[in-house]
Amino acid sequence: MTDDIALIQTVDFFTPIVDDPYMFGQIAAANSLSDVYAMGGEPKIALNIVGFPNCLDPSILGDILAGGADKVKEAGAVLVGGHSVQDDEPKYGLCVSGFVHPDKIYKNYGCKPGDVLILTKQLGSGIVNTAIKADMASAKAIKEVETAMASLNKKAKEVVDDYPVNACTDITGFGLLGHCVEMAEASEVTFELNVHDIAYFDEAEAYAKMGLVPAGAYKNRGYSETKVEMSRIEEHFIDLLYDPQTSGGLLLSVEPQYVEAIMEEFEKKRLDTKVSIIGTVTEKSDKLIRLH
Repeated sequence: MTDDIALIQTVDFFTPIVDDPYMFGQIAAANSLSDVYAMGGEPKIALNIVGFPNCLDPSILGDILAGGADKVKEAGAVLVGGHSVQDDEPKYGLCVSGFVHPDKIYKNYGCKPGDVLILTKQLGSGIVNTAIKADMASAKAIKEVETAMASLNKKAKEVVDDYPVNACTDITGFGLLGHCVEMAEASEVTFELNVHDIAYFDEAEAYAKMGLVPAGAYKNRGYSETKVEMSRIEEHFIDLLYDPQTSGGLLLSVEPQYVEAIMEEFEKKRLDTKVSIIGTVTEKSDKLIRLH
């Protein structure tokens, strides 16, 4: 827009993934706002996108919109209206505009050999949500996953504002491995991921072993498994790494000399999520991702 201001424009919406309408509004809004943070920007303006059936009490819609509005306010943006249509199934999300300096845009490519990979939220939300739908999830697991999905990536982005970030993306529907393949391929490098160093939701591993895996995880795997070396990894970890995430964390590729300071800053910020160093970037080999 000017020499100092670039516009980031994004839109996202989906059907309810939790029973509580207010929480659904918060999660959907956090998810919609995430792309702006993943590009290094600050959200400024948001518009509601709503589909809602006539058969439900309008107060439910009020709660959804209240959850979204509160999350937009937390982001420091302004909600300026939106559009609604009658729909057989509730749907909610945001169209978001944000600003970023043109020289500080985070791209989802540009990883360099030697970089360290940092993930700012734990994995396994799709698996935990599958357990919730099956009435098999504990109250603790439900609270943890809802807290993480409703958490903005605002604090995580603020931590790395003062450091050079070679590449960044947010982890959403393609799962960690899907997004890693995309980032590694575009950067012409290989990612070495340490499966046991990655932070997972506390009970996600147990649910994965029970087979509570969403169909999207298998679709994600089918798309990119030929590009991933996973022969020595247990099946439930592969399910977790391909698990489609809702409102997932930022995946950051940064040079090693900054990692200690960045992790100290994350500790000071007291995020509501778990931050983990998940691997490193190496020269491109026959596989884009190698799991250890």
